[in-house]
Amino acid sequence: MSGPARRRPLSLRVRRARGGHEDRSRLDDVVWKSLDLGKPDNSDWARGISILEQRLRGRFAEVVDFLVAEDEKHAPKDRRFGFAILTIDCLLVETLEAFRQGLTDTRRKSEPLCKSFLSQRPAFKPFFPGDLPTRFYREFRCGIVHNAQVFGTGLVWSVGPLLKLDGDRITVNRTAFHEALMQELADYLNELRDPANTDLRDKFRTKMDFVAKGMFLP
Repeated sequence: MSGPARRRPLSLRVRRARGGHEDRSRLDDVVWKSLDLGKPDNSDWARGISILEQRLRGRFAEVVDFLVAEDEKHAPKDRRFGFAILTIDCLLVETLEAFRQGLTDTRRKSEPLCKSFLSQRPAFKPFFPGDLPTRFYREFRCGIVHNAQVFGTGLVWSVGPLLKLDGDRITVNRTAFHEALMQELADYLNELRDPANTDLRDKFRTKMDFVAKGMFLP
């Protein structure tokens, strides 16, 4: 009777996984640079948009989908991936808004990007009137990303409305937040597929050209 199968060291598995993603990223960058996007009806537009979609879904959104599905196996009080889910989604919020605005240098712009997205995008705007975008950014986004906790009296939950305000306490349903974000991602990609949206496409090209260079700003 044979013994248990030996697993490769974690470090080796991580290096191999990272190598695969890096190889795909370099390939995507090469493909992007070769695209002819001069004409709005060129089929290369579909390929270019697909590169962005694969990056955002494959690297981030599908990870969150997995975490949500795993957490759903447990009762709400026993779910534990809320902070990780919201951290990744906050990254996507700022990334999507930077693409919409065509921003390349996003240093010191996390707050305006996050607040603009939450206060203007249709799937989020009804839940974030007044100063709630600012509070979410400071209490949830910055609290979790920089301190691994929510500041103030905020609560990350997995049932109920996307955002609930009870007195001074904000409760964010991270599952509903993610679902709304996926709707916004789908809407953005569909807008890019419409040749009539020339301004949005120009900003997308500006951002993707910068990303494809693979360089940090000085």
